[in-house]
Amino acid sequence: MEANPELVAGTVCGSFAVFQVLFHFISYWFSAKVSPGYNSLSIEKKIEWNSRVVSTCHSLLVGIFGLYLFFFDEPTIADPLWGDSTLVKLNIATASGYLISDLLIILLNWKVIGDKFFVIHHCTALTAYYFVLKDGVLSYIANFRLLAELSSPFVNQRWFFEALKYPKFSKANVINGILMTVVFFIVRIIAIPPLYFFVYSVYGTEPYIRLGFAVQCTWITTCLVLDVMNVMWMIKITKGCIKVISLIGQEKAKTSLQNGKLD
Repeated sequence: MEANPELVAGTVCGSFAVFQVLFHFISYWFSAKVSPGYNSLSIEKKIEWNSRVVSTCHSLLVGIFGLYLFFFDEPTIADPLWGDSTLVKLNIATASGYLISDLLIILLNWKVIGDKFFVIHHCTALTAYYFVLKDGVLSYIANFRLLAELSSPFVNQRWFFEALKYPKFSKANVINGILMTVVFFIVRIIAIPPLYFFVYSVYGTEPYIRLGFAVQCTWITTCLVLDVMNVMWMIKITKGCIKVISLIGQEKAKTSLQNGKLD
C-alpha cells in the first residue's frame, strides 16, 4: 500500500524533532542517571556522548524494524524494484529525519565532532532515500541498506567504554569489540556481494529500465560510495581487533612465564 505523502513528510519532521530533543535534553538527564562517570566528562565529550546516544537509539529503532520488514514485508519482497510499502517508507522516513538531525548537530558542533566522512555518508544516504520516499522505488533495497545500522550500537559502546576509561582488556570491552567486528562484517561487508549480484541480475530488464537513468545512477553511485566507506571502516576495525587480541595473548604469555618463574 502506498504511503500518504503527508504521512511520510510528517514522519521525517517528527523524527527530526524527536532526535533533536533526545540530543539536547533527554540524553543529558538519562546519561547522568545510568552512568556516574558522565558528569565528570568535559563539555566536548558530553556533546559526542549525547550524539552517540542518539545514534544508538536510531540504530536500534530502524535496524530492528528493518530486520522485521526484510523478512516479512510482502510488497517489497515480491517486487524489490517497484514494491511500495507504507511500513518501509516510514522506516526510511524515520532514518531520514535522524540523518538531517545528525547533520545539523555535526555542523553546529564541527570543532568537536566534525567528520567529513560522516557528512559524505549522511548526504549520500539522504540522496538515495529521497527517490525512495518520492517515487516509491527500491524500497526493498533501501531497507536492506538500513540493516547496516545494526552495527552502530557496538561501535558507539566502544566509544562509551573509552570515554569512561574502561581498561582495554576488560571483559566487557573485549566482548563488545569482538561483537562489533563480527556484526559490522555481517551487516556491512557480507551484504555487499548479494547486492551487486542482484543489480547484475536485474540490469537491462523492463522493471530496471523503467526506473529511469536518474534513479539507476543514484542507486549504483550511492551504493558504491557507502560500500567504499564500509570497507575502509572494516579494515580499521579489524586492525584494532587483531591488535587487542594479540596484546591479550602477549599478556597471557607474560603472566604464564612469570608464574612459571615463581614456581
